[in-house]
Amino acid sequence: MSHPALTRAEAFCQTYGLRLPILLAPMAGACPPGLAAAVANAGGLGACGALLMQPEGIARWIEEFRGQSHGALQINLWLPHPPPLRDAANEAALRRFLKNFGPEVPLAAANTTTPDFAGQFEAALAARPAIISSIMGVFPAALVARMKAAGIKYFATVTTVAEARAAMAGGADAIIAQGAEAGGHRGAFDAAAAERAAIGLFALLPAVADAVNIPIIAAGGIADGRTIAAALLLGAAAVQIGTGYLRTPEAAIAPAWAAALAEANPEDTQLTRAFSGRAGRSLITPYLRAAAVVAAPPPAPYPVQRGLTQPMRDAAMRDDNLAHMQVWSGQAARLAPASPAAEVTVDWWAAARTLLEI
Repeated sequence: MSHPALTRAEAFCQTYGLRLPILLAPMAGACPPGLAAAVANAGGLGACGALLMQPEGIARWIEEFRGQSHGALQINLWLPHPPPLRDAANEAALRRFLKNFGPEVPLAAANTTTPDFAGQFEAALAARPAIISSIMGVFPAALVARMKAAGIKYFATVTTVAEARAAMAGGADAIIAQGAEAGGHRGAFDAAAAERAAIGLFALLPAVADAVNIPIIAAGGIADGRTIAAALLLGAAAVQIGTGYLRTPEAAIAPAWAAALAEANPEDTQLTRAFSGRAGRSLITPYLRAAAVVAAPPPAPYPVQRGLTQPMRDAAMRDDNLAHMQVWSGQAARLAPASPAAEVTVDWWAAARTLLEI
């Protein structure tokens, strides 16, 4: 007889046309079509992190993905942010501060905007992925109804039990429970509460499992067979992995970033708003240390801070300069293997199954 955790995972796979219960995290800017295709071809779920994409960019990404894979896919969209509260004096102070870490920041950099959410949603709907997922909130009921009418499932990212209940009430078909260990941006519905509600996955997952009656996908600190098995034992039906894939050749991240991940211990990461204005987990770098001192100007709100740091981040990527690079990382970074993504995916699940079948 199969372990209940395996039975739950197998049911999830059957529902979503997968061979194994591993989802690629939709990492905006670090989720190229080739990586998504490799995971999908291995039997997992590919992902498109569409945060920064215009509608035509989403269409191009989908075309490239489908040229490499006929596997299942999720497209992830951020809920729109309210207009940022601007502070000209602080923005000027930030421009002076950031000049210490990269090129001079143009005055207009702070005027950055995000792609139109309505246009992104229409492009995602037209692409007909298996799943459209949300982060930073729950899609309005009218959009959820349109997705379901088109045969598209809705996954909602949550970081607390209250958010999980809200997502289920809002029509989510599954919950992505994001633990505090996860790299990149926190999915908190209330941006101001992201650090305060940074709940570890081992506390969050069983609590969400007790609160909702829809499948749960565990995210955060998962990057090998042991962590996959543990998440399934705690109530997940599947796992979503981001940082664990960043050292694969298909991810094609900067060499300095990939090398740093291999050496990182959990305490070598921190939550910060210094890159985008929204809380996210990064490797600790000289820039982050400088930005955290009391004398440093506080980060501007999202997306103003993202615009202000763009020149520094672009220069750091060009120069492969880890010190000033945006290096999102989860706490399990050192587990990330430098092997092809399909091989990694299959090996992870084989190891997890072995543990669960003991």
